[in-house]
Amino acid sequence: MKAKDIMNTNVITVSEDATIEEVARTLVDNNISGVPVVDNKGNVVGIVTEGDLLRKKANPRIPGFIGVLGGIIYYRGVEEYQEDFKKIAALKAKEIMSEDLVFVTEDTELEEVASLLLKHNIKRLPVLKDNKLVGIISRADIIKTLLN
Repeated sequence: MKAKDIMNTNVITVSEDATIEEVARTLVDNNISGVPVVDNKGNVVGIVTEGDLLRKKANPRIPGFIGVLGGIIYYRGVEEYQEDFKKIAALKAKEIMSEDLVFVTEDTELEEVASLLLKHNIKRLPVLKDNKLVGIISRADIIKTLLN
């Protein structure tokens, strides 16, 4: 079975210039937990999830550090800390979206789709053809195949 066999083709998107409020309203109104972000040419440029929006209201994760001779040396978590601050200050989808997009094509085997969802700890995968969004697959879509 391939991605094209189970993907949802009626995909809700937001523009990269959508406000945070518009993104939140899109998630709530459509009862979804994430939404692909597209540019003015229809190319997928990122995705905004509930987790991204939650970071606007949460305290940033403090990076691990040690003090040496009065100085501070950060040894882990600096990138997450910077990413948290970026999301706290975001006003538009393009400022809060995750840009490291994991995606599949229509011909990706279902086993690979499931593996990517688990490996990257994500809940949905955009299905792209020539960088254009043609569908989306969620964890629930894969679970439904177990019933058939």
